[in-house]
Amino acid sequence: MNILFVCTGNTCRSPIAEALLKSRNIDGLQVRSAGIYASEGGPISRNSQLVLEQQMIPFAHSSTSVDETLIDWADLILTMTASHKHAIILGFPHAISKIYMYKEFVTPDDIKDVSDPYGGDLFTYESTFHELQVLTDGLVNKLQGEMR
Repeated sequence: MNILFVCTGNTCRSPIAEALLKSRNIDGLQVRSAGIYASEGGPISRNSQLVLEQQMIPFAHSSTSVDETLIDWADLILTMTASHKHAIILGFPHAISKIYMYKEFVTPDDIKDVSDPYGGDLFTYESTFHELQVLTDGLVNKLQGEMR
């Protein structure tokens, strides 16, 4: 299974989500991330990198934009916000059946955006990390239930 996480610039939320899921080392699972408005080859934000280092999650990253190749590669596309979901649906309507907000997919009763730490202090990034960690736990449980 191929999972694509999407946020705005591919420097904060989606790379953290990618790193968290990759750190689970699930056989047969490939994970990538991209941004709706990402600059190609940019670094992960400093505070995102610090949070991952604090959690001892090694991760090398350079930003990438959402494109047709990634959309076609992905079996499941998980966005951080409703606006990301709508932008991808508008740009790639053929993929609508595999596009969900992250919270919508993991916890259908809690259809909210993942908080955006961009420009915030380290505490703000830690808060978003923990939010994504809880979602990743739920995603792993859901995927393992489907793989059985």
